[in-house]
Amino acid sequence: MQLSLRLAALVAAILIVIAVPIAYWLTFSSWRWKFVVEATVALPIVLPPTVLGFYLLVALGTRSPIGRFWEAWTGHGLAFTFEALVIASILYSLPFAVQPIASSFAQIDRTLLDASAILGAGSWRTFWRVVVPLSRDGLVLTFAHTLGEFGVVLMVGGNLPGITRTVSIAIYDDVQSLDFAAAHQTALGLLAFSFATLSFVYAVTRKPWAVVPSR
Repeated sequence: MQLSLRLAALVAAILIVIAVPIAYWLTFSSWRWKFVVEATVALPIVLPPTVLGFYLLVALGTRSPIGRFWEAWTGHGLAFTFEALVIASILYSLPFAVQPIASSFAQIDRTLLDASAILGAGSWRTFWRVVVPLSRDGLVLTFAHTLGEFGVVLMVGGNLPGITRTVSIAIYDDVQSLDFAAAHQTALGLLAFSFATLSFVYAVTRKPWAVVPSR
């Protein structure tokens, strides 16, 4: 669980830098071929995790340029390491971060951006003070989603205790060894955490009930 939390926190932090600009561009860009970028970003949603994991394993292996560079730089391979889990989780979780953030951006009242510009705030300050706070829900959901990744993590990281053995793989191992009590305990904890995360997101983003004025 500690490894999974560390992985999820690191992936969510990196996706702040990656997903927010992509979502902002997808929301406000008028480029006619924008749908190609949208399809590329959303591809992990429909692609089986094992397929994505297989190609990532090939791309990060010792026979690939990336794998050879990493081995020459660090002295060890990239596949089946914590760093490989980070790379795989970023690619797999990217659409789950971009789409909620882009949806939040689409609901931004353009008058808020105009008012910020009129008050003298530059585009960069407006982005961080007005736009970015609206992306927090997508980042929270990304953090929770990373905890439950299985297929991509297993393909790229394997099952090395203390290195790549995440909570989802631990549950799988417990079931394989017929230790249903341990699997139930871990799964129940992950279920409770996921439910609490979703409840928090929906609680802070829900709109108050509309009040119908009395006649």
